[in-house]
Amino acid sequence: MAPPIANTHANTGRNDRRPAGTTRRSLLAGVAALGALGASGCSRVATASSTDGGDLLDRLRAQGVVRLGIAGEIPFGYIDTDGRLTGEAPELAKAVFERLGVGRVQPVPTEFGSLIPGLDSQQFDVVSAGMYINADRCQQVIFADPDYQMLDAFIVRKGNPKGLHDYRSVVAKKARIATGTGYAEIQYAVEAGCKESEILIVPDQVAGLNAVEAGRADVFAGTALTVREVVKKSAKAESTRPFAPLVKGRPHVDGGGFAFRSPETRLRDAFNVELRKMKESGELFRILRPFGFTKAEMTDMTAKELCRG
Repeated sequence: MAPPIANTHANTGRNDRRPAGTTRRSLLAGVAALGALGASGCSRVATASSTDGGDLLDRLRAQGVVRLGIAGEIPFGYIDTDGRLTGEAPELAKAVFERLGVGRVQPVPTEFGSLIPGLDSQQFDVVSAGMYINADRCQQVIFADPDYQMLDAFIVRKGNPKGLHDYRSVVAKKARIATGTGYAEIQYAVEAGCKESEILIVPDQVAGLNAVEAGRADVFAGTALTVREVVKKSAKAESTRPFAPLVKGRPHVDGGGFAFRSPETRLRDAFNVELRKMKESGELFRILRPFGFTKAEMTDMTAKELCRG
């Protein structure tokens, strides 16, 4: 998901199976209902461990279920039209945790900005929301290696009348920019010279599309994946070509992955082992492709690299 510093993602889809009229709030409500159904007989999340490397993996195997922190965002984790929890992160979690001997995943819905606090307070065991890995977040949690990489893109009016192709062009054309709550794109726009107080903050990419179509913004900044998918149903807007935002003057590529509480290095390392096998076999791409991911968004970057910023 496409969000940045501190407790803020990305945020952030494809193969958008959300029915017309469904909002982000209703997505979260659907996940909440599913989570409540799955909670019977297992009302407590496994508690933190003080042993070296943590013993959470053993406890998850014993109880047979892992609780996933989900932000209700397409394509990362959402409820489809059949009421089924899906998305790239939950589907990947199912595959990895089955290999680790944990047969069931249970969603715990929250707002994106509450994922890290919720993990820290043990509301769930793992953040499974496609969260971008960056230096600030790495001071709060530990990450598995990224399961995807992502560039940015814009939603603009058809024909891109203002010629907006990156954040510098937004500044040069004095365009009105919108992006999502807690998105990394806020930081990228500010670094390019946008005034943060003048950035229109909206809940998600659907609201961003609406803002551009209604003329309240000239551009909405988001991940290339979410942007290219949400404009497919629009007669008034289009997506720009993907681009790498500049961070400290250098092109930057984001990567997203699973987050764990800092003591639980043993679980994180075991997750990484299985993830690496799935990358090498091609199984990871087969899981992510139905959600709009392309081979260009597969990555060999590591969490260590991304944590350096």
